[in-house]
Amino acid sequence: MESETINRSVNVNVNVDDNIHNQIANDPQEPPSVNNEDSEVQQETKKAKTTTSEVGVKDGKEKAKCNACGQEYVIGGTKIGTSTLLRHLKKCNVSPKYKDVGGMIIDNMGKLRSRELDHKHVREIMTMAIVKHGLPFKFVEYKWIRELLSYLNPDVKHVSRNTAVSDLWKFHVQMKEKLKHEMHHCHNRICLTSDCWTACTQEGYICLTAHFVDNNWKLNSKILAFCKMEPPHTGHDLANKVFECLTDWGIDRKIFSITLDNGTANDRMQHIFGEQLSLQNSLLCDGEFFHVRCCAHILNLIVQEGLKLAEVALQKIRESIKYVKGPEARKMAFTECVVQVRGIDTKLGLRLDVPTRWNSSFMMLESGLKYRHAFSSFTLRDRNFKHCPTTEEWKRAERMCEFLRPFYKITNLISGTSYPTSNEYFMQVWKIEWLFRDTLKSDDPLMKDMAKRMMDKFEKY
Repeated sequence: MESETINRSVNVNVNVDDNIHNQIANDPQEPPSVNNEDSEVQQETKKAKTTTSEVGVKDGKEKAKCNACGQEYVIGGTKIGTSTLLRHLKKCNVSPKYKDVGGMIIDNMGKLRSRELDHKHVREIMTMAIVKHGLPFKFVEYKWIRELLSYLNPDVKHVSRNTAVSDLWKFHVQMKEKLKHEMHHCHNRICLTSDCWTACTQEGYICLTAHFVDNNWKLNSKILAFCKMEPPHTGHDLANKVFECLTDWGIDRKIFSITLDNGTANDRMQHIFGEQLSLQNSLLCDGEFFHVRCCAHILNLIVQEGLKLAEVALQKIRESIKYVKGPEARKMAFTECVVQVRGIDTKLGLRLDVPTRWNSSFMMLESGLKYRHAFSSFTLRDRNFKHCPTTEEWKRAERMCEFLRPFYKITNLISGTSYPTSNEYFMQVWKIEWLFRDTLKSDDPLMKDMAKRMMDKFEKY
């Protein structure tokens, strides 16, 4: 009996061991253990590492920052590890990587991001829209602009025009500090151009522009000041205004030259301003190359001198264009004349000039010549039209237009703002002198007299 009991117990034990062995063979997965917990921790740690970047040691502590929002946290050690970062990832509003896909959208760059709006970025975009397109501050309060923004995202927060003014001023201060830093760390000298004029409201204004080549060899032209200039506009007051502006920008010791129009006040201003900079010992070559006269303005004075002889023909063309640009019925009648004459390229259109700018007078002359046959036809239709030039005056205007065309091209060339112009100066001045000498040999007494008067003005400067 005892032997049977012992054998039965041995068989049971053997069967149990076999069952356990078979179960392990069929199901190789191990039950939850400490090793599985370690693997989960490794996965969480890997998640933290892929969404953060190491900053280094700060204040004696190792830190890392979130790649999405830039927030820094302490890491490392047995007590901290990456748990702080993991808690941050669960509530980070910027990073969409571990959020619900249903709460995401694809932006205009084709990237997946959170549907939640960055209201600060929206206000920055609105500020740039106001600046770039010259929009009024009330633009942000327009009913249908707000309707559009709400339709695009119901979570948008609308701002008032006062907030828009505040945002724009902050943007101005930010960009001014950025430009200050750029000019301060620029290794090159800065050239200035300045102009002062009186508006139709009889208020005086001054504009000061800085031109410099940055450290990347890119030409920059930045307006430093565009402000109201209280009278009197004397050379002393202008010099103080410019020097005050340069001091505000912190570049008063980096000036190389200043380019000005020809005027008594400007001549006095550059003399006083040069003395102020010389006291700081900041001018190169003792200020020998400090004052530069505006070549485009001198060319304008030269051509204006010549146009005085053709004032009668120019005035007739000017009055003719004014007349046909009058009431609607008159415009329609002139348009019928243009169609009747045929062969007129109407893409250019008729242009009026600004008498103080000769290049606009050239453009008016050029456009008027294209419509000269239409003007002659209009004379037969409208008896009140008495300003039409004669055939001889049209021929004279045509010769003047061909004579002035090179000056127009040279003016546009030396007035460029996106490229250096000082290297173009000598060759263009030589072309002008050669043109004068060639026209002095003309058989037309008017063109010859015009060239002589312009040559005298040319030699003066």
